[in-house]
Amino acid sequence: MEKKDLLQRAASLQAQFKSIESKLDLCTKKDLQKQLKTQTEAPDFWNQPTEAQKISQKLAQTEKYINTWEHFPTEIQELTDLIAISEDSDLDMLDESLHEIETKFTTAETQMLLSGAYDDHAAIISIFTGNGGQDAEDFSQMLYRMYLRWSEQNGFQTKILEESFSDDGLKSATFEVNGALAYGLLKSEHGVHRLIRLSPFNAKNLRQTSFSRIEVIPQIEQETDIQLEDKDLRIDVFRAGGNGGQSVNTTDSAVRITYLPLGLSVSCQNEKSQLQNKQSALKVLKSRLLQLKLEQNAQEINELKGGLIENSFGSQIRTYTLQPYKLVKDHRTNTEHSNPDKVLDGDLQVFIDSFLRQ
Repeated sequence: MEKKDLLQRAASLQAQFKSIESKLDLCTKKDLQKQLKTQTEAPDFWNQPTEAQKISQKLAQTEKYINTWEHFPTEIQELTDLIAISEDSDLDMLDESLHEIETKFTTAETQMLLSGAYDDHAAIISIFTGNGGQDAEDFSQMLYRMYLRWSEQNGFQTKILEESFSDDGLKSATFEVNGALAYGLLKSEHGVHRLIRLSPFNAKNLRQTSFSRIEVIPQIEQETDIQLEDKDLRIDVFRAGGNGGQSVNTTDSAVRITYLPLGLSVSCQNEKSQLQNKQSALKVLKSRLLQLKLEQNAQEINELKGGLIENSFGSQIRTYTLQPYKLVKDHRTNTEHSNPDKVLDGDLQVFIDSFLRQ
């Protein structure tokens, strides 16, 4: 690594910032910050907890935006000055620092692309095992861990709503990812994922292809325009399985709600009470119906059946190849990553960025 190369990268980063500076609208963001902060300081602010939480999250998101972009020119200029007077022995360290700022810029710039109606909502992710038997169940569990790791690494909170395991892996799971822009960032994961590897479940260690379908939908609140009538719902209660406290496993606390016009079912079992599970299941059901409505150009709900993606060959959005070579490829953007282990440990940013920029 030579000094001139670092200086060229730093200059390029400064030019990129200049090209978007006028779009940042920091003055408007600062005015919004003041308005939100005034609301949070009102004596009766927490009288309506749900609304108060939304305002607090909006304030935190706005402050993060301001802090990121307001200090960026100073950060890059200071680093440029350090590079200019540095010794050769310091270049590796400065290269790492520059890479961190470049990554920070790319991530922040990507978030500017999130202007969809529900991009700032929390996300609900469901994982459904597809074709591939034991390998598919193992693959689903690998993806489950991948999304939990991504959430942890990026400061999002997760809440498990339902999970069903087998001896070999995961049959299905549904969980929330809570935090600003969670849905906007994760919507790129919606679709069928494919794994190619030498099967550890096969005595001859043959090459095996398996599939798992990922559903990503925005979490919506009770004030949604999706209205559910009692006659369209069938509610079943059952005893929750798996690990849990005494009240989880010894009472009929788990709830399954079926939306009869579509035959669409949602189960929740990780809350301690039947009422809490019912409320969570209704929230997921409404979110799924809203997603279907969005995907079908706002057609009538009773016309939406048949929109599910086939969980098998030919419909995959991304392929994870572990043998005979290592590669993860997104088929929508042709983005590739040569380290599947890193991707499966939660490093999804390159795929998120390329999807949002296409």
